[in-house]
Parts: sequence; C-alpha cells; structure tokens
Amino acid sequence: MSTTTIATRVRDRAIATPNVIALREKDMGLWQQVSWSQYWATAELVGHALLALGIEPGDRVAIHSENRREWLYTDVGTVSVRAVTVGLYPTNPVSEVAYLLRHSGTRILIAEDQEQVDKALAVADELPDLERIVFVEPRGIRHRYDDPRLLAWPDFLALGNEHGETHPHAVQERMAEAGPDDVAMLVYTSGTTGPPKGVMLTVANVDYAIRELVEEGGFTSPPPSPKDCVLSYLPLCHLAERVFSCWFGAGAGVTVHFAESIETVTTNLYEVQPTILFGVPRIWEKITAGVQIRVGSATWLKRKVGGYWLRRADWIGGVLAANGGRHTAKSRLVYAIGYVLCYRALMDRTGLRKVRYAASGAAPIAPEVLRFLMGLGLPMYEVYGMTENSAVATANRPGRVKVGTVGEAHQGVELRIDEHTGEILTRHPGTFAGYWNDPEATARMIDADGWLHTGDVGEWVDGTHLRITDRMKDLIITAGGKNIAPSELENALKASPYIKEAVVIGDRRKYLAALIGIEPETVGHWAQLRRLPYSTYHDLSSKPEVIELVQGVVDEVNERFASVEQIKRFRMLPKLLDHEDGELTATMKVKRSAVSDTFAELVESMYEGGVR
Repeated sequence: MSTTTIATRVRDRAIATPNVIALREKDMGLWQQVSWSQYWATAELVGHALLALGIEPGDRVAIHSENRREWLYTDVGTVSVRAVTVGLYPTNPVSEVAYLLRHSGTRILIAEDQEQVDKALAVADELPDLERIVFVEPRGIRHRYDDPRLLAWPDFLALGNEHGETHPHAVQERMAEAGPDDVAMLVYTSGTTGPPKGVMLTVANVDYAIRELVEEGGFTSPPPSPKDCVLSYLPLCHLAERVFSCWFGAGAGVTVHFAESIETVTTNLYEVQPTILFGVPRIWEKITAGVQIRVGSATWLKRKVGGYWLRRADWIGGVLAANGGRHTAKSRLVYAIGYVLCYRALMDRTGLRKVRYAASGAAPIAPEVLRFLMGLGLPMYEVYGMTENSAVATANRPGRVKVGTVGEAHQGVELRIDEHTGEILTRHPGTFAGYWNDPEATARMIDADGWLHTGDVGEWVDGTHLRITDRMKDLIITAGGKNIAPSELENALKASPYIKEAVVIGDRRKYLAALIGIEPETVGHWAQLRRLPYSTYHDLSSKPEVIELVQGVVDEVNERFASVEQIKRFRMLPKLLDHEDGELTATMKVKRSAVSDTFAELVESMYEGGVR
C-alpha cells in the first residue's frame, strides 16, 4: 500500500476534480485562477526539474519567498521526489539566511526576487552545499548577474519538462517509494532564546495532522470543503500558515487565495471574503484597532451610532463568552438589531462577514479582543499547538468555547500537566522526529516515555479546557519570591488599540515595570483629532499627552491585578521593534533579552530611586 503524502493528495485531487479551482493569485490587478490539474502539473514539473538537478531522497530544497503559487508548487514538488522542504521567512536578514542554509545543508534555493537572491549571494562562499539559486522574478537579475549558480524559474521548469519527456514516470516512481518516516519538511523555530532549531516533520506527522485537523474537523464544524476559501498572508514557512494554506487545500479542497502582501491584507480580505481565517494575536489586535478607527473617522451621526453598537458588541461578546459561544434570547435580539444598523456593513467592509470559522493561535491573545470580535459576529476560536507536535494539541469548539483558554484536547491526543512544574506535555503520532543535527536538544524535548515537553505552563479550567499561563522561560520571579506570568499583563495592555508592544520587566526586581510601544496608526489618528502635531514615531511617543494616554491604559489594567502584579513604572519605546534589528523573531514575537539589552538604560531608569 502506497504512503499518503502531501504530493499524493494534490495528485489525487487533480485526478478527481481536475477543473475545480485550487489557487487564486493576483497578477496585474486581476485574480488569476489555477485548477487542481494545473497545480499538480506544475508541481510534478518542479519534481522533474529537481531530479534533473540531481536531487536525491533526503536532500534539502529551500524556499525564500512571500506567499505565492511557486511556494506551493515547490513544496509539493519537493515532497514528490522525497526531498525535504526548508522554508525561510522573507524578512530573514543575511546573517539568518546564512545560518539556515548552512545548518540545513540546502542544495537548491528557490528565491523570489533580487532582494532574496542578493542575500544568498552575499554569503554563498559560506555555503558549500548550495549548488543552485532559482529566481522567480527576473527583474534586476537576468541581465546584471553572471553567477553560474543562478537559474531563472522558466529555465528551471524547462529542465523539468525535458526530464519529463525522457523519464516520464520518474516522479511517480520516486513518489511510490516514499515511506512514513521520510522527513517532509524542516521548520525552523523562531529562536527567541538562541539559534533557530530545525524541526523535522515526517510524512507520517503531516498525514496525521491533516487527518486530525482537516478531514476529521479538528478545527471547523462542519469540516472544511471545496466550498470554503482562505486568504494566505502569514509566512508559509510558519507551520500554522502551512496548515491553513497547504494542508486545508490538499486535505479538503479548500480554495487558497494569496494576498498581494501583508500591507494589502485589508484590501484582499474585502475582495476574497474568506470563509475560514487564521490569524496570530497581532492580526486580531490590528483588526480590532482598525474597526475602532473606521468608526472614529465616520461622520458625527455614524460615529455616535457606531460607538454605541461597538459598546454593545462588548456586551454581546461577554454573553457569548459566558455561554460557551452561544447566544441567549436577549443577546440574539440585540445582535439582530445591531447587525442591521452596524455590524453587517462593518463586517462586510473588513472582509469578515462570510467567515464561518476564525482561529487565533501561535501566542496568547487578550480575552477582551476575543469577546469584542465575537460580539461583532465573528466566530472566534482560540487554538493551541506547536511546530514540534505538528500543530495538534487543543482547540475551542462550537458551543464549547471558554474564552481565556485554548480549548480541549483533540481526539486521540494525550495531554497532561506536570504536577511539579506545571508544564504542558503532549503525546500523539504528530510528535516530531527530532531537531535536525541536534540529538541533545531532541532528548530534552521528548522524554523516554514519548511525552513532548512543550515549555508552556498551563492549568485546567473546569477539568476540560486548557489555559496557558506563560512560557516557562518567561516567568518572572520578583525579589519577594512571587511568580508572575508577564504575558497576561502584556496581553491586557495590548488589548488597547493604542498599544502595539508591551514588555514587562521585573525578574529579581522589587516591582514590575514595562517597556511600551504605541500603535502608530491609532495613536496618530488620536493625535490628529486633537490637533497634536508630530513628525516621527519617536516624536509622537514622547509627547506628554501620549504618555498620559498610555498611563490611563496602564492604570486601567492595574485595577484588575493584585498590587504585587501591577506595573509600577513604564517607559515608552523610542522606536518600533524590528526583526532586522534582532528585537523580534520572524513571527513577530518579542525577544525579551534582546529588547532588555537594547534598551538597558530605559530599564534601569525605571528602578532608580524606587517607587514613590
């Protein structure tokens, strides 16, 4: 019996529904359609091209690109010849590109454009395994570079076509040799506390995740189908986006639309009107802030009406949160009126009106944000998983939502909380094969009984739902010996539309303090309404009026916590945190140690003289 892989799934779907649309991508302002037969034909051509270039089972093929058709063609084509896909974030700076390509031993790199090609060429002498760099966009490359390793995408496919003519069954034969233990992909961790580690996910891991999350409806109810569509906009090298953009398509026939860029997501959401939508907390926070800006920028009458119904949305969301995601008779009536007067138009303009399932994952999210979006009519579900367990752990389900938790364990998932440390442990067939070339780190992650140590601290709610309190490495122990989870405070602060980043400080200190970064769009709009002039982010964030605005948010949050857990002082970050400056990971998670080092003077200023 042949092994099921992501490649066999795409091939079989192309055979069963050749003319059904699989992918859509904008080109010259128009949405171009790719059928399942075209999808598989191109992926198989990529497989032939890789064989023509001598790729053997287990060899690594890297992709350094924004989300686009060629990403999935390469991913599926690579797996079809039993090679290993390695994804790079488009924002990876040169130093990280060098590390990832060298550490993985990548032989062939698919680079989107001149920017990514330049990064690879800048460190090519440090990469003895790198043989070819295939560029997708020729602008600025074809007539200016003469490096023999460079190969244009059309020429790459031409190699595949030539190989297919002389060896027509080569890809299919290689596919038939696939085994469940074949490594299908290396997914590099974000590296918040050290160099990224390459998570090895096997064919069996991926197949288990697709069956559990997609075919069995582990997330959505009913399960996804060809009637559904998604917008692909988060980096495809992040496993969560791979689940929704690649696995939902191959496993259930969901149509994938590629956003033009992260900056155009708002516009693309409106055009696509997806039925399934995944986002990290930062996305949902930004959508919440955008809704409030939209209402705040309306005419006087619309502003008054909209403001009233946004406040009612908070109330409706609270009712839903208290009832497992279900309406009461009163909340249903209030929502029905609000839908006619406000919510329908608002959800339509934000591209969310047709969403039947919206998931938040990859990091904790403030319950206030979830309740607000639920009150608007967005069916929100917080989910939990990590790359090392193939994103399979827990999820909130329709009618059983508990806001503030990540839900219940998926069917067949063993999950327990260590009674001594509070660490969450999982065990199931999706547990990864180990870290690439790092057996010591693998042994620390998977114990002798097969339990995966997630590094997350959690607790049970009502004996059924899991609540994550923080990462073990992020817990703060104050000078007084109090254990504090900073993420809860940080998420409460970031629930404000005015705050983009919050980093709570206090380990071994007498009290808690915070570095706070403003949301420039919403604070800028707030300043304009008050005719408060500013020129730069630093200028805006240092205005006494803005500091007073943030102080109000801090005071409001402090009221919810005990004295020892309150933020006694804060300082404004003078700049937006940036991945290239080493302050954020590629997934936009804050590198606490790097931020503390970069802004050490600000941190120390909060502890000079103590609290008055």
